[in-house]
Amino acid sequence: MTHFLLVYDQAGGRVLLLEEYADTDRAAALDKRFALEREHADDPNLEVIVLSAPDRATLEATHARYFKDVQELASG
Repeated sequence: MTHFLLVYDQAGGRVLLLEEYADTDRAAALDKRFALEREHADDPNLEVIVLSAPDRATLEATHARYFKDVQELASG
């Protein structure tokens, strides 16, 4: 399983940062998540998350809202 750290700009509808971490580096991904949350605490439009998936293609399919625009999501 790969862990993906994302910083998502909700207002702009785009991923600002995407980092991949190996299965054994989950703690490092979470540590960076918490550091980025503290760093951007004053910006309510930024979402900092860690998601897990077998690969990036699966992540983009299961969490499409981070990778597709509204039109793409509406079309299926």
